[in-house]
Amino acid sequence: MKRRTRPQPTMAISEAELTSLTAELDELHHDVGMPAMQTALSRWTEDLRTSRRGFLIGAGAVVGGAVLAACGSSSSSSTTSSTAGGPGSGSATLTGDLAVAALAASLENLAVAAYGDVLTAAGAGKLGTVPPAVATFVTTVKGQHAQHAQAWNSAIMAAGHPAVTGPDKALVPTVDRAFAKVTDVTGAAKLALSLEDIAAATYQSAISAVTAPSSVKVAASIQPVEMQHAAILNFVLGQYPVPNAFSPLTGARTLADYRG
Repeated sequence: MKRRTRPQPTMAISEAELTSLTAELDELHHDVGMPAMQTALSRWTEDLRTSRRGFLIGAGAVVGGAVLAACGSSSSSSTTSSTAGGPGSGSATLTGDLAVAALAASLENLAVAAYGDVLTAAGAGKLGTVPPAVATFVTTVKGQHAQHAQAWNSAIMAAGHPAVTGPDKALVPTVDRAFAKVTDVTGAAKLALSLEDIAAATYQSAISAVTAPSSVKVAASIQPVEMQHAAILNFVLGQYPVPNAFSPLTGARTLADYRG
């Protein structure tokens, strides 16, 4: 009698376990992570708007003085006015905390796109059997990354700059090559885990890279969420959920790597 071979499970934990972990993740995100992030973000954006208003008032005083000086000069003299690229001019380069915010937003955008690609591939039947619990987890995490990107962009726009809507260009080719090889849930989980590890390491690095207390708090409120994503993905892969006693900096993106 020919012995039947059992199909290999698509993940190392049950659907019920993944459903429960996803629900807890979403609850913590809304009850703890989001309120902390919004409080810090509100302070940061208000500080940025106040700073920008001060810049514009100062710039207006300078321009007003130049106009008065021009009116008092002889009609034969010519006046050439030039303005430097200030906040919101489109030519200004992001620096300091805002540069870190742009890097973080680009990473979040990349994660949103990657998880979206997983959902698309799953819907097209390219990942084999995909349990409903996996789709729920992916959708939940994708939404959280989108909220994080929106948070960073709120600070950037408060300073008068356009939102960062694209992914981290330096990482896109690597992610695209890796995703081209994904054929099942396990492969998708491994790719997602690599992105979550990079994001968590980058936020850990950002906490010491930014200077304003409010921007430190924004980074510190998001970093644990990325770690939670990674922990669940480790569970799905049958790996220890917290492999490191301390948050590592391995793989962290730096401003020197960022290509906008």
